[in-house]
Amino acid sequence: MEDRIGQSVRSALDGEPRADAAPPREWPVLLDRAFGPDDIAVLRHEATRLLAAVGLAGDRQDGFVLAVNEVLTNVVLHAGGNGRVVLKIEDGSVWCVVTDSGPGIPGAYLDGLHTPEAFEVGGRGLWLAHRLCDEVTTATGPIGTSIGLRIILDSAA
Repeated sequence: MEDRIGQSVRSALDGEPRADAAPPREWPVLLDRAFGPDDIAVLRHEATRLLAAVGLAGDRQDGFVLAVNEVLTNVVLHAGGNGRVVLKIEDGSVWCVVTDSGPGIPGAYLDGLHTPEAFEVGGRGLWLAHRLCDEVTTATGPIGTSIGLRIILDSAA
């Protein structure tokens, strides 16, 4: 798939899986690419397709895609506009790791526990991620940030 600026979306899954074929338990990397402001919608659709291919569906899929979208949007709005996204399967979970080279996240937004006020502008991206994912990891500092989002593939989790 080509996006508007000519970068290709790299995906380890070629085509749709057959309904009668059991997917492998682990795929190394489903998606790995740099992104910018014009890529968010393309990445959201690609993540949705890849998550469906590995068996994540329904509300859990929708929530995870929303969390990924929020973190990508934060990079564009607050961290210089460009980053890297990696979507992979590891130990029965899907991990999305988003990195940037921005100035770091202010401490007030890191705990994910602060519920934004009803009329507060912004401040919901990481808060939503903490509520929609099974695990959120953050490494941040003056030379960049890495956010890890994890969702367990077993729907009973």
